[in-house]
Amino acid sequence: MGYIKGQNRGQITLFPDAIDDYIQDNSSVRIIDEYIEQLDIEKLGFKRAVPSTTGRPPYNPKDLLKLYIYGYLNRIRSSRRLEQETMRNIEVMWLLKKLTPDFKTIADFRKDNKKALKKVFRDFTKLCDEWNLFGKELVAVDGSKFRACNSKRKNYNKKKIERHKKYIDEKIDSYMEQLDKTDTQEECDRTPSAEEIQEKIKELKKRKQQYEELEKELKESNKNEISTTDPDARTMNNNNSLNPSYNVQTTVDSKRKLIADFKVTQNPNDLGELDNMAMRVKKLFGGKDFEILADKGYYLASDLKKCVDNGITPYVSKQTYSNGTGDKDFYQDKFKYNKEKNVYICPAEKELHYYRARKKDGKIIGLDYRNYKACQDCPSKSKYGRSIFRHIDQDFLDTIDINTELNKDKYKLRQMIVEHPFGTIKRSWGAYYFLTKTKISVTAEVSLSCLSYNLRRVISILGVEEILKRLRVRRKPALV
Repeated sequence: MGYIKGQNRGQITLFPDAIDDYIQDNSSVRIIDEYIEQLDIEKLGFKRAVPSTTGRPPYNPKDLLKLYIYGYLNRIRSSRRLEQETMRNIEVMWLLKKLTPDFKTIADFRKDNKKALKKVFRDFTKLCDEWNLFGKELVAVDGSKFRACNSKRKNYNKKKIERHKKYIDEKIDSYMEQLDKTDTQEECDRTPSAEEIQEKIKELKKRKQQYEELEKELKESNKNEISTTDPDARTMNNNNSLNPSYNVQTTVDSKRKLIADFKVTQNPNDLGELDNMAMRVKKLFGGKDFEILADKGYYLASDLKKCVDNGITPYVSKQTYSNGTGDKDFYQDKFKYNKEKNVYICPAEKELHYYRARKKDGKIIGLDYRNYKACQDCPSKSKYGRSIFRHIDQDFLDTIDINTELNKDKYKLRQMIVEHPFGTIKRSWGAYYFLTKTKISVTAEVSLSCLSYNLRRVISILGVEEILKRLRVRRKPALV
C-alpha cells in the first residue's frame, strides 16, 4: 500500500478557478473585509481617504488597514513581514486582492494615521455596544508595562551621566600618563603611539561633551531621566527588571471580557489613574452608573472620592504598609482607631495619642499619632517608637474597605476579567514590546492590539457566520 499522493504540479486544473474558493465561508478574513468596507475612513480622519486628482494613485487606506488587522490577529506586526505575507499568504492575497505594497508604504500608513487607528477601535466598541455585548454593570481596570523601543544603554539619569563622566576623566588621565611613559618603554613592548593616544583622548572628550549636553538637557527639563531613542519612554519595573517602558491602562467589561477603553501613560505606577479611567468609561457607557474593580495600586482617596461622587462604586483592595521592625503583628493595619478617644490602640493594648497634623503644600493631609514612652518596652522592639498616620479622609477610606470586604466574591473576579487581555496580547501574540517610538505612536499600536483582541473575542462569542450576517444586515440601509 502506497502513500496518499498529491496532484501533479504541472496539471493545469491543479488550483481552483477563483481565489475566493480558497477562503472558507467561516474564515475570519471575511469579517475583516466586511467590517472595514463599511467604515467611513474620511470621517475617521485617514490620510488619502479621498484620492488626489493628480499624481500617482495611492493605496486605498482600507486595504492597508485590513492588512494590519489581519497581521495583529496572526502575530505579524512588522511591516517587512507583512510585506512578505502579501506575496505568499493566500488569505492576505484574497483580502488585498493580490495587492503587494512595500514595507515602507505599510509602515508609513501606521505612522500617518495614529489618531485614526484609535478611532477605529472606538468604532468597533460602538459596534459591540450595538450588539449588547457590554454589560455596563461591572468593569475592572489594571495596568501593564510594555517595553519601549529604547535600550537601557540609551536611557540616562543624573547618576548614570556622572558615572560616565567620571569614567571618561579617569580614562583621559590614564592616557595622559601613557603619553609621559611612551619614551621610557622598551622598544619590544607594543604601546599605542602618541598619535593614537591623542586620537583616543579626542574621542573621549567628544563623548564627555555629549554627556554634558544630556546633563544640561536633564536639568533644564526638570526630568528624572532622558531616553535618547524614544524620548517619551520611562524606566519602569517590568517583570522584575528595570527597562524603558510604557504603562498601558485598560478597562474591561465583565459581561464578555471586552476591552471598553485603554490609555497609554508614562507613570511607573497606577496611582491617580482610577478616576480618570472610570470617568472615561462612564462617558462611553452613556453616563450609566456601574461598579469598578481595581487592585491596591489604585488605592488613592481623591480618586475613590471622585468615583463615588459620580455614581461609580469602587471595590479596591487597601494597601498594607510594613514597618522598620519587620514584625507583621505590628503592621499599621493591626492598629485600631478609637473614634471616641481619638487614639490608636496598638496590638500590645497601648494607646497612641494625637501628636501633630501633617501638611503638604499648606494643606492638612492627615494626623500623626504616637506614644514613644509606651513603645520603649514594646515587643516589636521599635527603636524610636511607632508613629501612625491617619489620612484626613480615613473615615471615607474605611467605608471603601468595608464595602470591598463585603463584596469579596465580586472583587475576586478582577483578575479573571482584566488580566486575560494582557495575557493574550503579551504572551499569546508576543506583543509585549513596541515597534514604534513616542507616546502617540505606541498608542496607535495599542489601538490595533486592543481592536484585534476585541475582534477575536467577538468571533469566539458569536461565531463568524453570525457576525457576517449582522454586518451585512447593518450595511443594507446604506445601500438603499
